[in-house]
Amino acid sequence: MKQVNIHEAKTHLSQLIADVEGGEEVVIARAGSPVVRLVREAPKPKVLREPGRLKGKMWVSDDWDSPEVNAEIAAMMEWSESDDELFGPPPK
Repeated sequence: MKQVNIHEAKTHLSQLIADVEGGEEVVIARAGSPVVRLVREAPKPKVLREPGRLKGKMWVSDDWDSPEVNAEIAAMMEWSESDDELFGPPPK
């Protein structure tokens, strides 16, 4: 275990982090009294992806990409005069 003062910790933070990554424990002290302990963060467990785990839980309409649906979405995204009242003029 390595103990350093706050000034030294600020000056050599990158090296202290490298030491911690290498398995060393670092204590930062103020006026010789330990205040903070730097330890390596435990790695998060990997979440394994399961292909097909949403199968049967989602539904998509057969016409989701039809020209009619696309036109309807485009019409909803057009700027109208009522939008001007709420948001100001359309962006250029």
